[in-house]
Amino acid sequence: MAAGHPGNTPGCPPATLTGHIVRPGDAAYTEARLGWDQLFSHYPLAIVFAQETQDVVNALTWARQHNVALRVRSGRHALEGWSNVDNGIVIDVSRLKSVRLDPGARLVTVGSGLTQLETVTTLAKHNLAVTTGSEGSVSVCGATLGGGLGPLNRRLGMACDSLMAAEIVVPAGHDCAEVINVDSEHHSDLLWALRGAGNGNFGIVTQLTYQVYPLASLAYVQATWDGLGDLHRIFEAWQRTVPAADSRLGSELEVRKSQILLSAWLVEGAAAQATEMLAPILSSGTPDVTVQVGNWGDIFAGAQLPLEQEPANWKFFSQFVKELFPEKAIDIIGDFMRNAPTEQSNYFVDAFGGAIRREPPGGTAFAHRDALFYGEIGAGWGTRSAQPGVGNPLTSQAQAWTAEFSQALRPYVDGAYVNVPNVGMQQWETAYWGRQRFERLRRIKAKYDPGNVFRYEQSIPPASQ
Repeated sequence: MAAGHPGNTPGCPPATLTGHIVRPGDAAYTEARLGWDQLFSHYPLAIVFAQETQDVVNALTWARQHNVALRVRSGRHALEGWSNVDNGIVIDVSRLKSVRLDPGARLVTVGSGLTQLETVTTLAKHNLAVTTGSEGSVSVCGATLGGGLGPLNRRLGMACDSLMAAEIVVPAGHDCAEVINVDSEHHSDLLWALRGAGNGNFGIVTQLTYQVYPLASLAYVQATWDGLGDLHRIFEAWQRTVPAADSRLGSELEVRKSQILLSAWLVEGAAAQATEMLAPILSSGTPDVTVQVGNWGDIFAGAQLPLEQEPANWKFFSQFVKELFPEKAIDIIGDFMRNAPTEQSNYFVDAFGGAIRREPPGGTAFAHRDALFYGEIGAGWGTRSAQPGVGNPLTSQAQAWTAEFSQALRPYVDGAYVNVPNVGMQQWETAYWGRQRFERLRRIKAKYDPGNVFRYEQSIPPASQ
């Protein structure tokens, strides 16, 4: 350690970037800089693919010493492009893919680069599970740090509820970085914050330890209705049935431009049991219904859509719903979906209730446990390209449709989900966390990142010193 830095704080020796480093001009640069959502396109000075935790320490130290903006990236699914930055450094942890399972203690420690697909399939081989979202290529770390919504929510709680410990690289001193280990007995305030504050606010998470749960088999129900003629009956039956059902049942309903899709998962359930629980919904109209019973890993992997089949550009708006949608709200959904910019655009809801209502010991920053369901508007358009977002004529139409749709539903919704950020929303801090939790997060930020090294468009600012 070298002295001579301002404020009598020891400084670090000059840092060197380590790991796999991609710079402008490198053949791999275009692929390395692009995210899943190609609506956003940034040109960083360097992308550091960490191979081990020390690479993260070196990169954070280097960025601080050179006064260079930085962003944290895991699965490239930051839905407003905030895991990338022009003329800065991207610290990418996607190659940190270690897995250490302790079946006796029902704990698993994973590297922060593991995807949800990798997490689900690895644990399923041992008949174990944690909550993840339904999109396999999303980082389990990024999803968890914002809360973590998915098929097993109602049975196992939010993904963040199972987070028992983490290894995280944080700023230290004037221009250094250090690794700290967080659990219920060490830095418990930071563990609370990591359970729902969103990625990239306090440091760079490199490992996560989860409580895992037995899951030998699962019944998976899919139902499809052509057209939106039965929307009222289907949506009304869904919102009255699933949030109050047996907590083993999870369900998502997706309304598209010309069809309605139901997905439901019954933990340790038989096909007949699952369809019986869903009978009030399935009796609406004449859906095409399929039921599969098997290993969660196989079912999850089989439901994934290849990346090349997904739209290149997406715009989302998130919301939580605490009271049943009246007929007027369902009318709004139908009207907007019939006029959606593309067939891939959707209005998507995910049932709450069950285990989501119970906070784990130590609590979480996630604030929306009393919701009936989560709602999300999504516009998808365009094809994937090495030059994303250039002059697509649908871009302005899709963005306007999303904004108008969200405004029309505003009387019926409450709050927002930090993993699906709402740009331009007034009082986004309260929408994500509520005032009390936000103020606590600001105090924790002031403790672990007082210099606000980790900042982006909607990052948590430190409380005033």
